[in-house]
Amino acid sequence: MLSRTAANLFWLSRYVERAENMARLMEMGHRMAMMPAAGQGYRSEWQSVLAAAGFSPTDYIPLAQAEVADYLVFDPANPSSVSNCLEQARNNARAMRTAITADMWDAINSAHMELKKPALRYMVRNNLPEFLDWVKRQGALFRGATDSTVLRNDGYDFLRLGTFLERADNTARLLDVKYYVLLPETSVVGDSRDSYQWTTVLRAVSALRAFHWVYKDNYTPLLIADFLILNPLSPRSLTHCYAGITDHLQRLARHYGRRSSAAAEALETYSILLHGDMEDIFSAGLHDFLSDFLVRNAALSSSIAESYYFGGQ
Repeated sequence: MLSRTAANLFWLSRYVERAENMARLMEMGHRMAMMPAAGQGYRSEWQSVLAAAGFSPTDYIPLAQAEVADYLVFDPANPSSVSNCLEQARNNARAMRTAITADMWDAINSAHMELKKPALRYMVRNNLPEFLDWVKRQGALFRGATDSTVLRNDGYDFLRLGTFLERADNTARLLDVKYYVLLPETSVVGDSRDSYQWTTVLRAVSALRAFHWVYKDNYTPLLIADFLILNPLSPRSLTHCYAGITDHLQRLARHYGRRSSAAAEALETYSILLHGDMEDIFSAGLHDFLSDFLVRNAALSSSIAESYYFGGQ
């Protein structure tokens, strides 16, 4: 496979996943903003969402939900806005139409075209939860088309690598919003608002019922973090994502007859997660652990691009 085609497939899946993840991040902010604020140091949930999305206060200072939503969905100056992500995904798909199936193209092209309709802009302003559900459905539609129609060759491996890398990044950022940015004072920990916020994290990743199947009604911060970081059965956990990443890098190594440096980096992070203990992580500092993971995840993305000769994106 040409390196340019591999790069387009990798970034196509990343941009689709990023658009959906942005919707999940906004859903979490919207749910938390519905809770009454308490305490002198309590920060704006929407500013926290922006911080988790990678924007500093100097980049943008929102005044209301409508402004933040417009920025995260439509603003052309925001490279990670839902609109920009779907446009970039479509551009990557169009650049190698012969490497994807008709169902995949229809899914991404339809989402891109529908987002331009005035009705969706009105929905963002007046019914944000409905719009966020729409974005998540588009992501599910694309993944369904991919899983059911594409050949299980090296192209599929690059598609799945992009999805798992982006998903792991998002899960870490969602947890960081809750634990670090939204909790400036220890007196909040353990009260009803704290419990609501933690279950909101599960709702944002569509994992509330799955968590209940594993841990019943024991919605403690440690178990919720464990489910989203270390539990390999949780499809959005960091461990599950890195199991997929290492598997697809090993498949590529067999396909091309050589093991990349990216495979060794992924295996190192996967080993840390496999042997991790949630109590030790909490004791050392969950924010520090997540920050280190985000750095590792970004470094792995760069290593994959270097190993397989991707161009800029």
